[in-house]
Amino acid sequence: MKRHRYKKMIDKKYLLKSSSNLARLSRLMAKGIDLFIVLILSMIHLQIGVMLAAVYIGLADCLYGGQSVGKKFIGFAVVSIEDGSPCTAKQSIIRNLPFLIPLCFMIFPIWGWILAILIGVPLILLELYLLFKLDSGNRLGDVMADTTVIANHPDLEKKKKGKTSGWFDAEKAMPLQRTKSNQNNSTLPVKIKPQTENG
Repeated sequence: MKRHRYKKMIDKKYLLKSSSNLARLSRLMAKGIDLFIVLILSMIHLQIGVMLAAVYIGLADCLYGGQSVGKKFIGFAVVSIEDGSPCTAKQSIIRNLPFLIPLCFMIFPIWGWILAILIGVPLILLELYLLFKLDSGNRLGDVMADTTVIANHPDLEKKKKGKTSGWFDAEKAMPLQRTKSNQNNSTLPVKIKPQTENG
C-alpha cells in the first residue's frame, strides 16, 4: 500500500516537472520567434535595421497587452507580479535588457560585434540557467522587471479593458452591504407564516 502511494507521488512529481519543462521550452520557442523577427529587421540595413530590431525587442512584451508576436503565437502573456496587470513599456525594456544591450553594441561594426558577443553570450546563458533552475520559471529579465509569464487567459482581456477581476464579485461585497444596513438600523422584510387557529 505504501509502495503504491509512493509510486503515485513519484508519478505526480514527474508529470509536474515534465509540464513545467514543456512550458519553459514553449517560452524559448516564443522568444525564438521574436529573435527571428529581430534577425529579419537587422538585415534591412546595418545601422537602421539594428536600431529597428532594438526598438522591437525593447517594446515587444508590451504589445498586444503583454504579448510579443512570439508569445501571442504560442499563447503566453507577460504580466506584472505586483498587480497582475499586462506588462508596461518600462517593464518590457527592463526585462529585455539582456538582449537589448548586446544588440545596441551591434550598431558599431567590428568592435561593437565583438563586445556584443562577449556581453551577450554570458547574459543569455544566465537567462537560460535561471529559466530552468528557478521553480517559478522566471528568467533574469523577469527578476529585474518584477514580471512573470502566464498562459494566455480570458481574465487578461478583462484587465486590459479595465474591468474588475474575477476575484472581486458580488458575494464578497455582500458582507459590506449587510454591515451598512445594520448601521442604518434597517430591517429586512421577513415572510411571516399565517398562524392557523386550533379547534
